[in-house]
Amino acid sequence: MANAPVQRMSQLMAKTLRDDPADAEVLSHKLLVRAGYVRRTAAGIWSWLPLGKKVFSNVERIVREEMDAIGAQEVLLPALLPREPYEATGRWDEYGQELFRLNDRKGGDYLLGPTHEEIFTLLVKDQCSSYKDLPVILYQIQTKFRDEARPRAGILRGREFQMKDSYSFDTEDEGLAQSYALHREAYKRVFERLGLDYRIVAATAGAMGGSKSEEFLAPAEAGEDTFADCPNCDFAANTEAISYELQPVDGSAVAAAEEIPTPDTPTIETLAASLGVPASATLKNLLVKVDGEIVAVGVPGDREVDMGKVEEHFAPATVEMVTEADFAERADLVRGYVGPQGLEKVTYIADPRVAPGTAWITGANKEGMHAKNVVAGRDFEVSEYVDVVVVQEGDPCPKCGTGLKLDRAIEIGHIFQLGRKYADALKLDVLGQNGKPVRVTMGSYGIGVSRAVAALAEQSADDKGLCWPAEVAPADVHVVAAGKALQTELALDVSEQLRAAGLRVLVDDRAGVSPGVKFTDAELIGVPKILVAGRRSAEGVLELKDRRTGEREELPVAEAIARLTA
Repeated sequence: MANAPVQRMSQLMAKTLRDDPADAEVLSHKLLVRAGYVRRTAAGIWSWLPLGKKVFSNVERIVREEMDAIGAQEVLLPALLPREPYEATGRWDEYGQELFRLNDRKGGDYLLGPTHEEIFTLLVKDQCSSYKDLPVILYQIQTKFRDEARPRAGILRGREFQMKDSYSFDTEDEGLAQSYALHREAYKRVFERLGLDYRIVAATAGAMGGSKSEEFLAPAEAGEDTFADCPNCDFAANTEAISYELQPVDGSAVAAAEEIPTPDTPTIETLAASLGVPASATLKNLLVKVDGEIVAVGVPGDREVDMGKVEEHFAPATVEMVTEADFAERADLVRGYVGPQGLEKVTYIADPRVAPGTAWITGANKEGMHAKNVVAGRDFEVSEYVDVVVVQEGDPCPKCGTGLKLDRAIEIGHIFQLGRKYADALKLDVLGQNGKPVRVTMGSYGIGVSRAVAALAEQSADDKGLCWPAEVAPADVHVVAAGKALQTELALDVSEQLRAAGLRVLVDDRAGVSPGVKFTDAELIGVPKILVAGRRSAEGVLELKDRRTGEREELPVAEAIARLTA
């Protein structure tokens, strides 16, 4: 990057905008478009303009340097992939509608890669035959594809996105743990160099599979993930990964279940108001269909069901809500009055809060009737306990019991100990030291490169525009010629001196553009240092401004250059 030509804004393919795009919902979307970093090509598909590409390349460079530092080897695999490996692992179906599928002219099935576990596994199977060839870590920085139902938030949630994905291959679980630890530390260095505020939290494995999994989250209002942080201990987790131990209670003293008339109370709110009880005393029973079969989900009446957790539990099966037609076909299921006692041909799962021995007011499976003193384990059985409630602020920490704090965040990295899921499916073996085949164990590690750009924009922007950390900014200094010929001449001369000293320089030499617009654009674009050739140019005096702090001072040309190149 050093000694790159001075970038003149009079020649730059980027137009700044005064107003936010009409479809922009989050700050990064608004500012990256307004500042001329990206442009929308289609829903969820974005073009990177010169300034945006510079920031993207800087993030990419930092990621590459830290991956190389742990001995990882860079490769580049195709984005267009055959169906067969993904069918062997089950992910051809598991990905559902999010997978871009296509056919070639001969009718062959292909996909656009969302992740590359299968293809990396086959590559290692082809190249490595002995334990002497392992361990090995391979990575790529490449475009991924996901058919989002509702792409939004600019580059945060697109159908095409850029990601660094790496994979470790070891013969022993201890080796996998070491590879995982190497990545964990490398990711910390990456995000620290990027200048991101981040948290490492426990996470679910999802369609990736495997055992241990952690996410790197960047706190931001635009984040689609919610994580819980304990103020008293080191517990931190994505709310989707929080689980509680089942704690049965003694319900032997509870009176027998009794049906009570409750007309016009089909909701928890109307029931609690009618009986004068808190919603937490009632049992909510949500009916869903799992691959067409009805399943009831039981949670306390004051809690909401987290459908993401339900879908995660039953994946890759399809989960959908029951309909009026489903109720019409099942006379035993009475809308608004469903209770777990006496349910037939319905699988009943429940949150651990519905523990054995707990007593509830719940539906009696009759119109206008509920039942009280209904005890879990006595009056109904739970097929399986699953953490399915939406986690709330103040819920007890699973580790120490202190009330949890919740925050929104952007997922910028995810690391998995995959184990042997993909090696088993694709039969990845090497000869061990004893001459017998050894099944390889794997790890998978991702960083959202394009997402990191958006996360940086979200975290570092202020009311004037973007404000990039120095190592990822599109330039080291933004030189502004206030307008007159003398000021433009000085700005160009100083820009060349800064370039010669090894700095990356963006200079606003646009003719016919007012100083006010240039100053506004400089703050919108967000280069860390702004150097203005203004009213004292004839005296050889420039104004140096720090974009983040707003501090400014007037300096002679030589001193300004010395300050910037120090």
